[in-house]
Amino acid sequence: MRSLYLKLLRELWQMRGQVIAISVVIAGGMATLVMSFISLDTLTVTQDAYYKEYRFAHVFASLKRAPESLRERVEAIPGVQHLETRVVSGANLDIPDFGDPARGILVSLPDGRNAELNRLFLREGRLPDPVRAGEVVVHESFAQAHAFRPGDRIGAVINGRRQNLEIVGIALSPEFIYHVAPGELFPDFERLGILWMSRTQLAHAFDMDGAFNDLVLTLTRDARSQDVIDRLDLLLAPYGGQGAIDRNDQLSHRYLEIELEQLRVMATVFPAIFLGVAAFLLNVVLSRLINTQRDQVAILKAFGYGNWTVGMHYAQMVLVIIVLGLAIGTAAGLWLGQMLAALYQEFFRFPYLEFQLSPRSLAIGTVVTAAAGLLGTFSALRRAIALPPAEGMRPEPAPVFRPTVVERLGLQRLFSQPSRMILRNLERRPLKALLTVTGIAFACGILMLGNFQESAISYLIQVQYGQAQRDDLTVTFVEPTSRRALYELAAMPGVDLAEPFRATGATLRRGTASYRTAIQGMEPGTRLRRVLDDELRVVAIPSEGLVLNDFLAEHLDARPGDRVTVEFLEGRRETHEVHVAGVVREFTGVSAYMDMEALNRLMREGTSISGVWLSVTSDAHPEVVRTLKDVPRVAAVTDRLTAIQNFWDSMADIMLTYTFFTTLLAGSIAFGVVYNSARIALTERSRELASLRVLGFTRGEISFILIGELILLTLAALPLGYLVGMGLVAVIIATVDSELYRIPLFVPVHVFTFAATVVLFATAISSLVVMRRLNRLDLVEVLKSRE
Repeated sequence: MRSLYLKLLRELWQMRGQVIAISVVIAGGMATLVMSFISLDTLTVTQDAYYKEYRFAHVFASLKRAPESLRERVEAIPGVQHLETRVVSGANLDIPDFGDPARGILVSLPDGRNAELNRLFLREGRLPDPVRAGEVVVHESFAQAHAFRPGDRIGAVINGRRQNLEIVGIALSPEFIYHVAPGELFPDFERLGILWMSRTQLAHAFDMDGAFNDLVLTLTRDARSQDVIDRLDLLLAPYGGQGAIDRNDQLSHRYLEIELEQLRVMATVFPAIFLGVAAFLLNVVLSRLINTQRDQVAILKAFGYGNWTVGMHYAQMVLVIIVLGLAIGTAAGLWLGQMLAALYQEFFRFPYLEFQLSPRSLAIGTVVTAAAGLLGTFSALRRAIALPPAEGMRPEPAPVFRPTVVERLGLQRLFSQPSRMILRNLERRPLKALLTVTGIAFACGILMLGNFQESAISYLIQVQYGQAQRDDLTVTFVEPTSRRALYELAAMPGVDLAEPFRATGATLRRGTASYRTAIQGMEPGTRLRRVLDDELRVVAIPSEGLVLNDFLAEHLDARPGDRVTVEFLEGRRETHEVHVAGVVREFTGVSAYMDMEALNRLMREGTSISGVWLSVTSDAHPEVVRTLKDVPRVAAVTDRLTAIQNFWDSMADIMLTYTFFTTLLAGSIAFGVVYNSARIALTERSRELASLRVLGFTRGEISFILIGELILLTLAALPLGYLVGMGLVAVIIATVDSELYRIPLFVPVHVFTFAATVVLFATAISSLVVMRRLNRLDLVEVLKSRE
């Protein structure tokens, strides 16, 4: 056996270029899997540990005002384990050297100590002292956006009174992993801050002494959350309860779960695609590689080696290549996975990361890759071992000569002799050509898969923030107000157009399906905010009925003409049956639209509005923003350009980082595929090409025969690769839809161009390597190798 080991080492060294190239293909698939699962496992384990250690609540409820004595009745509800009442309210913030309006959410802390539920993780400083007025702890994201440190001061208008607040601590909370301004989908850390203040001081500021307007609670293990919520809503209804929600509906947790679910899907789909492609290519490459060594198999058998020994010899060769690829892929995946997990940590503000890599991911990658390699080896070895040694040592029988299609059509005069040799070889070995084309096509397809998402997201932003939302500023009021506010804003210098809207929270139900969202009332013919259909045409909001976006309609299984139950979560909290008037496709959010007059009529609120969309001249923009900053009833001012930047800085940034990594890995696979195809073709045809050199063909002519065939196969693979890529794109789009955004099926020309360029570049590099080896071909050695 020692001689076989020496043979194995010698052949691995002689084939080192191909060994590395095959390992790169394996490594690309394995790295994608490890990267995806290490980031997913790390975030999931970190989330669970963070929630448990800092006691993230199970149920959340907001109300107008209730006496503290109500606490005992809530605690008596079966299933309630622990309860904490709070005071929560909003405030306008005045941040030094920051001109835009900023909004703060003030949350009370028990005097002199940390909360029992939704506990704070202090990064710096300390908790507020209840004896000292104006001390607050701020959320880390807000502090970093403005470079705040303990000891800094900010101004705040709290319940109509201006106060100076001193920052004494910087903290994180499991309740605000993902926090957004009212009506927004993506976080804006500069303009929305979470601040914690001592209960006594905050209660005194809002006349809540001995009362509360918010509570959180945890449940016992055997409790059913919906039963507790139903009982809780009955108790809080007389006190202006706005409907208790389960943890699954809590905004921060809900959006975090959406992101993790998208990552979970991508961690399944992307590695499955990459490993599937790598397994297919590995099978093809190794089958062809062993077929080139049929004479060596025959010689080993002639010297007395049994079928099992010969089979194990080649299995060891395959395992060495696989282990090398798995080692490279695992190392690269660990590095990329840690980088991706750290990016998620920064965005979601986890206080720490617990890096995890479950054995299942390594096991899956190892089993799939090893099975593909050994299967390819087995199928090729079975054919070679079945041959008697004497027959196996002979060259393969020459193919039967037949005129090619070109020759039968009489077109041979249009092609040179080397060109006819290329066409003749392809026609006589169609299966081999098809496998090569298929391999290159898959490489092209996965390159498209990684690159299309940036284009799709750019298109999403162009449609959503360029054609649907065309306002410069969105002004949202603290509470619904009279229409007079519209005229006041329209009269401001520099305001070209002002259009009102009415937004109200509601739960929509149909059958067993329900969804808690906001219904947006719009006036007919609005120009600053438009609802678009699939073909980007403006949809007129009917005078009666709801218009749902496609995500919400699918969730409720509702179609035009169906009726849905609308439970309003503010005002009189009435319930109505409303018919669905239409369904429109949107790329962001989960929205329902109504005519504003019809919505106010349902709520019996006259002509109240929730906010105004403004079109402002560029020179007046800063002054309008400064003026709105000092208006007490303004809850938020959203700049459309800022919203676009927030999108890029949040969801898009994370997704594009993931796809950038996968594109790099796809490029490595593409190069490995093309290079292996070229090297195996050289090995298979070295005797034939050497014979042509002896017969008088120049180096350029035999290089043209081999490289021309590779280029022809590559060009034939590109259209098939485009079809593969579109199929993979469709799979990704179907699997990553979420409440936050849906990726449109938009694949521009440059995505196809990029994939083709990478494949052609890999072909060019491989051709140069092959030409170099052709120029160094030992004619005598090659010609006598099978004698």
